[in-house]
Amino acid sequence: MDDDASVGEQSAFSWKEYSVGPAHKAPLLKFVRDALEARGCQIKHIGPTNRAPFFIVFDMPGQERLSILVYAFLASSKITRMRPPDEHRFQIKYGGDLSGVIDVAVDPRGVTTTIFVGIDLQRNIFIAVDPSMNNPSPMSRSVEFKTQNVDEVLSHGWHAWERDRHEAKTTTRRAYELLPDIRTEVLIGGKRDRLLDLILLERVAQGLDPGERHLIADKFRELPGKPAVDKVPHELLDELSITPEALFDLINSASRLKMAVRGWVAENHLAEQLNRLKGIEDCVRLQGDGRPDISVRWRNSKPIFIECKNVLRTTYSGGIPKLDFQRTRAAKSDPCSRYYMPSDFQIVAACLHPLTEKWEFRFALTSDLPDHQTCPGRKASNIRVEEKLFSAGIDTLLDRLS
Repeated sequence: MDDDASVGEQSAFSWKEYSVGPAHKAPLLKFVRDALEARGCQIKHIGPTNRAPFFIVFDMPGQERLSILVYAFLASSKITRMRPPDEHRFQIKYGGDLSGVIDVAVDPRGVTTTIFVGIDLQRNIFIAVDPSMNNPSPMSRSVEFKTQNVDEVLSHGWHAWERDRHEAKTTTRRAYELLPDIRTEVLIGGKRDRLLDLILLERVAQGLDPGERHLIADKFRELPGKPAVDKVPHELLDELSITPEALFDLINSASRLKMAVRGWVAENHLAEQLNRLKGIEDCVRLQGDGRPDISVRWRNSKPIFIECKNVLRTTYSGGIPKLDFQRTRAAKSDPCSRYYMPSDFQIVAACLHPLTEKWEFRFALTSDLPDHQTCPGRKASNIRVEEKLFSAGIDTLLDRLS
C-alpha cells in the first residue's frame, strides 16, 4: 500500500508524535479512512494506531495525491456533573499525562494539510476547529458545543458556527491558565462523508480570519452532494472575485500565498479602492510579519499606515458588525503584545465581506478605538463597527492625520 518515494516527498515537514492507546484511537483512524474511501479516494499510506497525530497519504478520484495530518479526539455528549445538560465536547489529550501541551503542526508550504477534529462515533459526525488557532493546545482542555449544533449537522450534513473561548497560555505551575480576553473561533461540523470537503476547505482557509473562514465554510454547505474536487475552485473564484490566473499565481508563489492566507484578497480590493480616490499618492502594499498592510500618502503627507481586518460573520445585537481586533499570537514574555497600539498604524479598515459578500469597508482612526482594560497603551480586542467610530469614507480621516 505504501509508495515510499511519494510518502517521503509529501512528509518533508516534521511534527511531534505522541504515544496513544491503539484500542482508543483505532476507531477514529477507521472513521477517517472509511470517510475517504467512501468518496472514492485510494489510500497509499496510513500511519500506525499507536502514534498520533495520524499521517495519511491518498489519491483523490481525479488522481491528485494529497497528504493529511489528523489530530483526532473522541467526541461525545456524556452528561458531566456541573456542566450544561445539552453540552457535547471532545477533550484534547494524548496519553495519560495531562500537564503538557500538544504542538499542532501546520505545513508552511501547504503540501500536507492539517485537520483538528473531534469524532462522534455514535452519530457518525466530526467537529473541526482551526488548527492554527489551536496551536499549541493545552492537554485536558475541552472543546464544547451544543445539541443544537449537532442537530444542524445531522439535518444538513454540514454546519459552521462561531463560539467564544478564552485564550490559554502555558505556565510552569500547570498546563495552562486563561487569559482575560475572549477570542472567536469557527467550528465546522459534518457527517462522515463530508470529511474530504473539510480537508479541501483547510487547503484554502489555512490562516484566514474567522470571518472569512466562516464564509467559505458556509459556501461549502451550499454544495451538498457535489464533487468538491470539481466545484469548489470555481465557486471560490466567483466568491473572491479574482481570475484563475491570479489564483494560480498565488499558489505558485510561496510569499504571495502567505499574503493570501493573511487576507490578501481583502487587502487587494482595499488597495484598488484607495488608488481610485483623488488625493491618494504612493499607495503601497507592505509585506512582512508585524507590518501594517498598506501605506499611503494623502496630498503630500507623510506615510499613513492602514491595517485591513475582516469582521466576523456573526454580529452584535442590532446587526452591528463585530471586529476581532488582535494578533494571532503574543510574545511569550508579554501577553499584552497580542493587542495593538495606536502607533502600530493610524487607520483600521474593517472589511465587511464576511457579512455582505461585497468588498466594502468601514474606516476608523486607531487612536479613537476603545482602550484595553488591562493592558495600558493597547486597544481593546473586540470592537463594535458602529457609526460613532467608523465611517464609509476614509478621506475625512486622512485629513485629520495630514
